[in-house]
Amino acid sequence: MDIREKGNSNKELSTGIADNLAGPRVAAAAFVVLMLISAIFVAYASAQNKVILQVEGEQIEVRSFAGDVSELLQEQGVELGVIDKVTPLPDTMLRDGMTVMVRRAIPVTLQIGEQESLVNTAVETVGDLIDESNVALGERDVVAPSLETKLEPDMLVRVDLITVSAMDEEVPIKFNVRRENDSKIARGITSVVQKGTEGLERKSWEITYKNGKETKRRLVDSVVVKKPVDQIVKVGALQVASRGGQDIRFSRAYDMVSTAYTHTGNNTATGVKPKVGIVAVDPSVIPLGTKLYVEGYGHCRAMDVGGKIKGSRIDVFLETRNEAKRWGVKKVKVYVLE
Repeated sequence: MDIREKGNSNKELSTGIADNLAGPRVAAAAFVVLMLISAIFVAYASAQNKVILQVEGEQIEVRSFAGDVSELLQEQGVELGVIDKVTPLPDTMLRDGMTVMVRRAIPVTLQIGEQESLVNTAVETVGDLIDESNVALGERDVVAPSLETKLEPDMLVRVDLITVSAMDEEVPIKFNVRRENDSKIARGITSVVQKGTEGLERKSWEITYKNGKETKRRLVDSVVVKKPVDQIVKVGALQVASRGGQDIRFSRAYDMVSTAYTHTGNNTATGVKPKVGIVAVDPSVIPLGTKLYVEGYGHCRAMDVGGKIKGSRIDVFLETRNEAKRWGVKKVKVYVLE
């Protein structure tokens, strides 16, 4: 082998070795570039926050470089009204995995007692609305719907104001009337032998009011301050009376005021001519035609009426004006004969 051949052989060997070395270098460089790109991508991705955004019930997942909630909303084109609410607050720093919720204001009717008002609110529940409206609920107040209920547009939230107060009152106790038969008193005649008097009771009440109107009254205590006294009435049972030496049987008797009248030139209400033994009565008390016995006058019959003879009154007929004057006005017992 000559020198030229030997030289060419060495040259080819060197070229082969260089080619063999160049392959790994390129691969290494490519790997470095790939790792660099991956690092840049990871750094880019890690710089973003993954956030759940809820607007009026609709939920989306977004990635953002925003620094706080306010920037996120601007980035997503979400504009807040004056009353709209965002949770968490707009100046809250954005964090990965955070949920941002926007609630739009809705109209709600709030009725407190008898007063009703329209409220625009962005709170979530009835309880939140009560707090927002600075309504101080009493222990017994009733809220409908319940405090946990989520608000909806045009919902009616009613607060019934319940109050309880105590009241004492004194009330009369009616007396009983005891009726006792008495065979010494003519039937139809009654006599009060003991006047009844009312008692007195003190009652304590618990009164419940709903929106200022009484809805319930509960008796808490009752004390009798004074007992009532019964009224005792003697009731006549006697049906036979001795008058003028004869026994008079009667169905009942009346205590009446008696006057007397005489001839007027007119017949009686029943059409008969007036005469002794004719009396005028109130037909609603003693029917016309009834046979009677009037003390101091005798047997008679109800056959006439008079303009002033009303109720327990009787007018007896006498023949002359002087006799009628002498009779005057007196109390008499009138017996209705059987």
